[in-house]
Parts: sequence; structure tokens; C-alpha cells
Amino acid sequence: MLKHNSANKFRKRSGKSFSMIAKTMVGLEETLFNEIVAAGGEKVRLLNRAISFNGDTACMYRVNYTCRTALRVLKIIAEFSVNNEDELYNEIFKVNWSDYLNVEQTFAVDAILSKAPITNSHYAAQKVKDAVVDQFRKKEGNRPSVRISNPDVLINLHLTGNWCTLSLDSSGESLHKRGYRKWQGDTPISELLAAGMIMIAGWNGQNPFYDPMCGSGTLLIEAAMIAAKIPSGYHRKSYGFMNWLDFDNDTWTKVKDEANGKIVEIKQHIIGSDVNQKTLSLMKQNVAAAGFDDVILLKQAAFEDSSPLVNQSGTIITNPPYGERLQKRDIKSFYKTIGDVLKQKYAGWDAWLITSDYEALKSVGLRTSRKIKLFNGPLECRFVKYEMYQGSRKKVIPED
Repeated sequence: MLKHNSANKFRKRSGKSFSMIAKTMVGLEETLFNEIVAAGGEKVRLLNRAISFNGDTACMYRVNYTCRTALRVLKIIAEFSVNNEDELYNEIFKVNWSDYLNVEQTFAVDAILSKAPITNSHYAAQKVKDAVVDQFRKKEGNRPSVRISNPDVLINLHLTGNWCTLSLDSSGESLHKRGYRKWQGDTPISELLAAGMIMIAGWNGQNPFYDPMCGSGTLLIEAAMIAAKIPSGYHRKSYGFMNWLDFDNDTWTKVKDEANGKIVEIKQHIIGSDVNQKTLSLMKQNVAAAGFDDVILLKQAAFEDSSPLVNQSGTIITNPPYGERLQKRDIKSFYKTIGDVLKQKYAGWDAWLITSDYEALKSVGLRTSRKIKLFNGPLECRFVKYEMYQGSRKKVIPED
């Protein structure tokens, strides 16, 4: 459910407001909407795999640092219509680029086209680069260099039909790269997706959390960060906006201090298990890097041999193997075992699974109370909830 953003009137503005777009994944739009409202965004609006909003510099920093389901945050600097590559060049040339970078810096262009009069994204990006470089040569007799990998300034061009939105990428590296992952398995779930799943499930650290097939430990670490109210960017070293000419270090420090001041002690159990001891040993590197050695309890066990380690009911969220991810001799039999174990051992718990194997999912043999479409990388998945209690449910709740 979307939260109303009237509470934003209580947040002090620290400068001029401007338009932004925060990118996310399919199925996480409403979650990010609520995060941006909490971060002080105004005029917040749902888009496809994105949220548009207004805010000042502090708000932009805050969304980057605290919003767990944001992939990147774009600051819009111009919007215009174009019908061909020459018009694109001319409009880009009109922008005063010395406001955003200088000749000593590097830049790159990311172009995204949709039903546009220009059909080649590489060509569109090249026209933008040419316009930027030509303007600097004309004004200063010198030009900034293009660097594809880790540029100082990343320009984003989004052309839908003939309408062009020109932005600066304030995030730099994708925000799903939190900075704590030292090791990843063959089929890791992204930090952003893991956080989104936990937030959709409504888990906030008030009851035990268990991932019985924890792999590289991402769900466990994201759960611990949520429970402790640790900002998603706490372990990151850099953001794109740090290279901008108008980077305000004082405001950035205040934003971090404000967010870090809300960190609390974790009071509930966060438990992970995996059948593979080597996986657990490697995963401990991630847990240690995130600072949760003494918080996350790990054990070696197959899910069918597991049992609750605590005397109160809690929440299970897990990413079990599925056909495209891992080859199991009998995937349907394994999913049937998941259902049997949940029914026999986890009465009173809420259990959430994500999978792209819909046929195997039927073998769980339990009725779902929620079904949500999400993507794990390129795989379209269903994130499903089972409410484990005595008796059977009479009706299946339709997909969200």
C-alpha cells in the first residue's frame, strides 16, 4: 500500500528542488515509492521500473544512501523533443556543460531508446558525446575525455518516441552493489532484490528470520541491515555525485550522520543454513564484511533435516534451487519436500519462496496467500507466501 507523502512538509529543504528519477526492478516500484517518500521526496509518482520525484540535494544524497530498492538515481537537467540525430546534437549543444564538468574530468554517455526516431543507441550516445566535446572545444579550446569505465560524470539519455530526458547519474555504480559482498556463489540473488523481498514480506526485525538455503548469505545480511536500520549504502565508498562540480560535502556528511544515528541493536534471531559446508565457510566472508559475525547464526543442514532453533514463530524467506538455476535430479520431489517440512515443522511461521519454476512450485502442495511477479536477473519469477497454521486454506489469493 502506498503511503501518503504529506509528512514531507516537516522535512526541511536544504536548497533548490529539482526533478529526479530513481530506477528499480519490476515488482518493486511501490516499495521504492514508499522509501522515497520517507527520504523526503515530493511529487512522488509511480513509473514502469522507476519512480519520479522532486527534491533538493540532500534528498538526492539521502535516496542514494538509504533507499534499499533503488538501482540508481538520475538528476534531470533537460527535457526536449527531437525528430532526428541532428536535432539531438543541437539540443545537447544548447546545454551549458561547463556547469556539470570541466576539461580535466572524464565522462561517458548511456543512451536508452524506445520507439524513437533514432534506432541505434550507440549512435545516439556518440551524438551526445560529439555535442559535449564540440562545445568545450569552442568555448575553451580543450575538451574532457571519454572514459567508459568509471567516468567522473555519467550522462544518461532516455529517448521515448521523440521525447528526450537528459540526466546525470548521481549513483555511479549500481546501488545494488552495497560494498559488503566479498564472495558470491554461482547463482547469487542481488542485494536489491533480497531487500525488496524482505520489505514486501513485511519483516522488520520484530520476529525471528530464517533462510534455510542461504547460499552467499545475501538475504541474511539484508535482513540484518533492515533490522538494525543500517542504511543500504553504509558500506559503499563512492557515489557518482561525489565527482560533480557542485558536490556539497557538508550536506553529504549531515545526511549520513542523520541516517547512521538511527541504527539500533538487533534483538531478534537471524538464522541461516545450507547443505554445503564449503558454501557456509565462504559465505562467512560476506557476513564478516557486513559486520554481522555475532548476529547471524549459521548451521550446516539440508532443509528437510532442519527445525526451528527458537521457541517463537517467525518468517522464512528463501531462494530455493530451480531448474534454470541448479540441476536437481528431481526438482518436483524437492519442492514437495519443502511443502512437507513447512507443514510438519513450521506451524505458525510465514514462509516466502521465490522461483521461476512454476511447475515445481505446484509440488509444494500448500495454498498461497500472496503471489508477486519479480525478476531474478533475466528470470521471471513468482515470490509466494505460505501462512503455516493448523488446518487448510480454502481459497487461493490472486497475484498482486
